[in-house]
Amino acid sequence: MEEHPEKTTIVLFSGDLDKAIAAFIIANGAAAYDHEVTIFFTFWGLNTLRKDAPVRLKKGWLESLFAKMMPRGADKLGLSRMNFAGMGPQMIKHVMKKHRALSLPQLIELAREQGVKLVACTMTMDLLGLQKEELLDGIEYAGVAAYLGDAAEAKVNLFI
Repeated sequence: MEEHPEKTTIVLFSGDLDKAIAAFIIANGAAAYDHEVTIFFTFWGLNTLRKDAPVRLKKGWLESLFAKMMPRGADKLGLSRMNFAGMGPQMIKHVMKKHRALSLPQLIELAREQGVKLVACTMTMDLLGLQKEELLDGIEYAGVAAYLGDAAEAKVNLFI
């Protein structure tokens, strides 16, 4: 009888640095234990997947405004508490480096190396005016039905 791997799914709804770090630490830990891991990025969590550099695309005025207002990439996320006008994230990054903890971009790269499935919510992309060209290369795109399919088979389902 063939054994199926354990599955873990995470919905990353938050665009906060500390919550994204937690999601990727859990994902990498589960992947290290041979779980099939899916992180489904929706709403503000999608900002974690944005490319650092701006991408020139034709957009409507509202979509352009959203793009300017949202953080661009994992290195630009704020903290959920003690953000202090951007000083908080710099402080936590300094503490993480001091303790030799991986940065969020490094955690993302490790997750990709371990085969963690990164899925951008297409409905949210439409709502926020985000296009595939603005997100990291090599990720997947799907709607909530695809996430629910993965979650139905998982023993661990987290909403962050």
